[in-house]
Amino acid sequence: MNIIGWPRSTTICVFITLMQCVPYAWAVEKLTLWPTIFFLRGQDLCQFQDAYGSSRKEMVNQALEQLTGLIALGVNAPEAVYAIQKMDALVDKNKAMATEGFGMDITLEATLKASVNSLSRNINPQNTRLEFANPAAHDEILDSLRKSQRFDSKDIALLSKVKGFVWGTYSYSPGCKGDVLVTLHVVLPKGESVSFQDVGKPESVMRKIAAQMVTHFQRTSFPSMVIMGNRILVLVGAPGSSINQAPNPSIAKQACQMVQARLPTENEYEYLSILGDWNGGVSLNHLFWALPDRQVLSPDTRNPTPVRSHAEVQFAPVNFYCVK
Repeated sequence: MNIIGWPRSTTICVFITLMQCVPYAWAVEKLTLWPTIFFLRGQDLCQFQDAYGSSRKEMVNQALEQLTGLIALGVNAPEAVYAIQKMDALVDKNKAMATEGFGMDITLEATLKASVNSLSRNINPQNTRLEFANPAAHDEILDSLRKSQRFDSKDIALLSKVKGFVWGTYSYSPGCKGDVLVTLHVVLPKGESVSFQDVGKPESVMRKIAAQMVTHFQRTSFPSMVIMGNRILVLVGAPGSSINQAPNPSIAKQACQMVQARLPTENEYEYLSILGDWNGGVSLNHLFWALPDRQVLSPDTRNPTPVRSHAEVQFAPVNFYCVK
């Protein structure tokens, strides 16, 4: 069986290489990233909201209400104005102290790396794709830590295996409740970029972005190859998207034929589901899947068999992807 138009000899060579070099059913290319994440600080959206969140008339009315309240407490007008100015200055001073100097970028970088590792351990894929390079000698890293410096190797030879880098921006969110808006860009080997964004507390926002990154890069992509027994199964995907839906199995079969592929068999669906979404497979979940013989795979009704006629599942739409 040729792989997407490859010559038969090429297909055989790929198969032999995979069988010799890959201990698992699914081979994944590692995406090794530069160890330092470069962050740029953007506009303080909290300060921007304070300045422009209300019209000039609303801001004047707020100041008058504060002034009237102080005068009602027995404070004369000049003292009331002075008190308001001092309170505003104190708020500005506290904000400046909280955001001055360096450190926010280190916090964001460290929590992102920790979160990526934690998520990878939780889903436990056999082949983890995302990793950050750590090519330096231990003494170099320790020396940087003693000097309270961020470690970033300048030796290009040591970082020759790096295939991309991450940079991002952060700004204080307009809610003015300590949240940070973070946008992260992963620049890949051929220059393409994938971006992620979320908002939250500095200690937790990167966990949400890490979840987006792991889901994007670790989840099965199409096309891809899986070793199944003594052959290679190519996951082509479906016309229009990786996994698509059709009104019935016959239309799904015709769609696969249009891309010179076919629907998976029951055994192939089941095996790829065992591999799961993180190891090159596709989980069945609780959906109906199109089979090539005009039948439907219904994983939730396995007694006596999960293979059913379309009528037995009330002619519900069926999900499918194509293989070769």
